[in-house]
Amino acid sequence: MEIDYSNIKVIGFDADDTLWVNETYFRDTEEKFANLLDQYETKNQIDQELFKTEIKNLEIYGYGIKGFMLSMIESALDLSNNKVSQTTIQEILNLGKEMLSHPVELLDGVEEVLLALKDKYRLIVLTKGDLLDQERKLEKSGLSSYFHHVEVLSDKKEDNYKNLLEHLGIPSDEFLMIGNSLKSDVLPLLNIGAKAVHIPFHTTWQHEEVRQEDHDNSHQTLNVITDILKYLK
Repeated sequence: MEIDYSNIKVIGFDADDTLWVNETYFRDTEEKFANLLDQYETKNQIDQELFKTEIKNLEIYGYGIKGFMLSMIESALDLSNNKVSQTTIQEILNLGKEMLSHPVELLDGVEEVLLALKDKYRLIVLTKGDLLDQERKLEKSGLSSYFHHVEVLSDKKEDNYKNLLEHLGIPSDEFLMIGNSLKSDVLPLLNIGAKAVHIPFHTTWQHEEVRQEDHDNSHQTLNVITDILKYLK
């Protein structure tokens, strides 16, 4: 299906796993967390308990590393029947601090794309997560100068996008979103009359997965971010 981008004036970019690597570090930390608690449960059970706790806590902590740290501690207490040692709790905190201080690793082609588009479109970042952490990553990425606006959303649902576009004075039919999550970066935009491009990352958090039957072909799916330059002139 040929998609017409000729009306696009503003392009929004997701941050984590679209501009830079993120989910990989969560998966690595989950492995380390499971190793810390292997005396209490199997890895599979530990993974399931942690995911269940994360989802339960989303409304309280939101998205991001700090909420993930707290969910790891809560899961450790539950899995150990409150017997986990203070030393292990400290090690869990250290895992989270390692994630927060991790260098920012840009994905291939990102700066090339931003450089090619910055003088032709208004570029903005639309991400969710912890405000301080996302600001830190953007600063460390060296990409700040490419963007007219940066917004850290509490969630990425239709109303979040509609309210933001209205606040910024952007007509939905002039807006294109680029991101790695069908659930957060594609489907909500299509539902409000904007356009979206899906660039899958090799690792996706369970909470961001959608069934094939839940989406159609009204968006572009690309293998790498530089492919967007074939469609945007």
